[in-house]
Amino acid sequence: MTPSVEEAGLALADPTAYADDDRLHAALAVLRREAPVHRVEAPGYNPFWAVTRHADIMEIERDHRLFLNAPRPLLATAEMDELNRQRAEQGIGLRTLVHIDDPDHRVLRAIGADWFRPRAMRALEPRVKELARRYVDRMLELGGECDFVQQVAVHYPLYVILSLLGLPESDFDRMLKLTQELFGNADPDLQRGDSPVEGLEVLLDFFAYFNELTASRRAHPTDDLASAIANARVDGEPLSDLDTASYYVLIATAGHDTTSSTISGGLRALIEHPDQLDRLRADRDLMPSAVEEMIRWVTPVKEFMRTAAEDCEVGGVPIRAGEALLLSYPSANRDEDVFDDPFRFDVGRDPNKHLAFGFGVHYCLGAALARMEARAFFEELIPRLTSIELAGEPENVATTFVGGPKYLPIRYKLTPA
Repeated sequence: MTPSVEEAGLALADPTAYADDDRLHAALAVLRREAPVHRVEAPGYNPFWAVTRHADIMEIERDHRLFLNAPRPLLATAEMDELNRQRAEQGIGLRTLVHIDDPDHRVLRAIGADWFRPRAMRALEPRVKELARRYVDRMLELGGECDFVQQVAVHYPLYVILSLLGLPESDFDRMLKLTQELFGNADPDLQRGDSPVEGLEVLLDFFAYFNELTASRRAHPTDDLASAIANARVDGEPLSDLDTASYYVLIATAGHDTTSSTISGGLRALIEHPDQLDRLRADRDLMPSAVEEMIRWVTPVKEFMRTAAEDCEVGGVPIRAGEALLLSYPSANRDEDVFDDPFRFDVGRDPNKHLAFGFGVHYCLGAALARMEARAFFEELIPRLTSIELAGEPENVATTFVGGPKYLPIRYKLTPA
């Protein structure tokens, strides 16, 4: 049954909608067609404008002076919006690159930028390929059946990004649990609890860990990204504890959770579209475009918010200064005006102007690394894969921010390396 415009708008504030691809995309199609800039007044949330067309989202992303990340960078309940405001005043709220605007954004982004440039990626590539082989070998050790998300996909990019940071392997499981609690705070299987207080505890646990790390790297500098963050200076002064901890949280969480969603969602797409798997097997040169299509198909980051700095228009709709806009990336990445047959999974899709990494000054810092990780994994897996099928019902994470598959039971046959 096709939802009304009002029902479609409310889906954007419902974490369970993101766990149901059919329901979500039915709602987004209605909004793109009938109300591409639509005011949503969902119970328990402050009002916002849902922006669902690719062109309108691009317009907003291009103008970072008119459309600000602060003070409401992510969709949250009205209660959480107020708590986040109070935390910011108390100096205990996150201040990641997602949360801030220029000039602070430009200065802080530069601290980590060199670690994700092409030269750094070339240096990291052997380690990424080694880890890709390790986790495909892990699939072989599991005997031909596993939950791909929980036993493979969440661990591989975690090892990559935490190795780049320079964290000890003994802490990796702790970082995984904290990340899942942070991004899965709306999912009963992943959340620490359903109260704002328990959500704050997760953040404080992150801060406690990373404050210790900062002290260690300042006392004993090393050649890893954690040390670069800890010892960075702005106008001759070291970063505050809040800014260093926020930087670590961004790298350690977004740096693996989104990639694991792409890899697991990409594998599910290949299983459900066996003709595309066969096509990729027959032509490995399609791997770069196949990875881009997986990223578009999954779109791990579901939304960011922007706040209008002054009165303006988006898509012909008047927006007042101070009003918030939700940028729906899954919708942009299925926009019929941009993508030919957008609901077809096509490993050879070209061009592929997806917005899964955002656009403009807030373009994802780790986009090149995410692409390299996904490509390395499937370049290792595909030649060794002789058969694969679902071994149960997949489930997606309930979220309004970052997510993808939560469980992906599969049955397969692999050849040794």
